[in-house]
Amino acid sequence: MSTTLNTVRNSRPASRLSAPIGPMLLALILLLPAGRASAQELVADLSNHLVAITAGFTGTEVLLFGAIEGEGDVVVAVTGPTQEVLVRRKDKLLGIWLNTRSVGFADVPAFYAIASSRPLEEIANAAVRARLEIGTGNLRLPLAEGESLTATDEADFRAALIRRKQARGLYPPTVGQVGFVGRTLFRTRLFLPSNVPTGTYTVTVYLIREQEVVSAQTTPLLVSKAGFGADVYEFAYNHSAAYGAIAVIIAVVAGWLASLVFRKS
Repeated sequence: MSTTLNTVRNSRPASRLSAPIGPMLLALILLLPAGRASAQELVADLSNHLVAITAGFTGTEVLLFGAIEGEGDVVVAVTGPTQEVLVRRKDKLLGIWLNTRSVGFADVPAFYAIASSRPLEEIANAAVRARLEIGTGNLRLPLAEGESLTATDEADFRAALIRRKQARGLYPPTVGQVGFVGRTLFRTRLFLPSNVPTGTYTVTVYLIREQEVVSAQTTPLLVSKAGFGADVYEFAYNHSAAYGAIAVIIAVVAGWLASLVFRKS
């Protein structure tokens, strides 16, 4: 069995990091209101809340840094904008690969990555990870409206969807590393590949202690196109008919000019 994956509807809408972590963490801690630092067990922020995709974009890293109060482990989940995805299954019939079944999934994260300070199995049990949707195996990935599958078929199509996302680098199969500086300060680098979809991402940081979430914080991250490419993308999206007509005209004119050049030669 072979599978293909198509995005039906995507939510809409980089930079290289160089700032040292020390001054950023110090500023973050100093910004906490007086008397609140001891009550708030987790505080975190991003070095950059906007990733601009330009013509030469090859992927980027965003630094996440923060501090915790007391003991505990840190888990970071990066979730992209949700989209509707169609997964097609191909079977070989009479020597030819043909699409034999397609299944739609709703609210599929366009991007999903995890980082943790220790192996996830040591930080939280299976029930906690399932509740928080930590790990690709715990993503709910609901079927689109009107879809009906047996449990076995649904598991097969879900696995195929995740495999295709992983093959495109949008669901990294390995867990990233959250490193501690001393017992309080932590940081991790979030890598976004060159094909990362645009939209608003959610970066959720959990402080887990003795198999329980004691604090959590959510921070938005915007991934947006910038420059001339962004203008073309917006025009094509908002005025698809006009964009198609212009593309046809350009192709006709280019063909006519090429014919003149060859005719003279």
